[in-house]
Amino acid sequence: MIQAVIFDMDGTLIDTERYYRIFWPKALAVFGYRMTDEQALKMRSLGRPFAAAQLREWFGDSLDYAAVREKRKALMEECLRQEGLRCKQGAVRLLSFLKERGIMAAVATASDLERTQKYLEQVGLIGYFNHIISATMVREGKPSPDIYQYVCREMGLAPKDCLAVEDSPNGVLSAYRAGCQVIMVPDQTEPDAELAKCLYARVDSLADIVSFFA
Repeated sequence: MIQAVIFDMDGTLIDTERYYRIFWPKALAVFGYRMTDEQALKMRSLGRPFAAAQLREWFGDSLDYAAVREKRKALMEECLRQEGLRCKQGAVRLLSFLKERGIMAAVATASDLERTQKYLEQVGLIGYFNHIISATMVREGKPSPDIYQYVCREMGLAPKDCLAVEDSPNGVLSAYRAGCQVIMVPDQTEPDAELAKCLYARVDSLADIVSFFA
């Protein structure tokens, strides 16, 4: 029996994943590197230390990851200030349903805690969550299982009793490796055949998840 639902934030709850796809390449271009769209997609939900290692594998050990990341954050924040943040379709409906049923809800995100709280406040979702967990709180970020194992311990639940909701391959692998049941709501790409083996279900919208509790 599912006792809690754990959500990724970027691309799952909030429509921000597409901005990473845009601004990783733009930030790298400032430093003289060319990132393909395929490479940008592979960065989704990639936590530390994997993001830095991945960029250095592609572009060389001399790449200054901290500087590139700060430039990406600055470019993205400026764009979001102009365009505003939006919830993903069905987010409020699903979260309201879980709250009414007394089912715990948590966030497990690759983003830092300050930005996570700020974004959730801006879109009016922060009050729905019992726990907000950032990958900065664990040794390794996604796709390692650390963050999902951590949030399950915080809630006092076994991973098998928790449903994880993710939009990206790295997030799905993290939750699956932790032992959670995983539902994918694809954002930028569909799951391939191998990733599909890790899924309990694939749905079009967060609102579709309500039916799994009927």
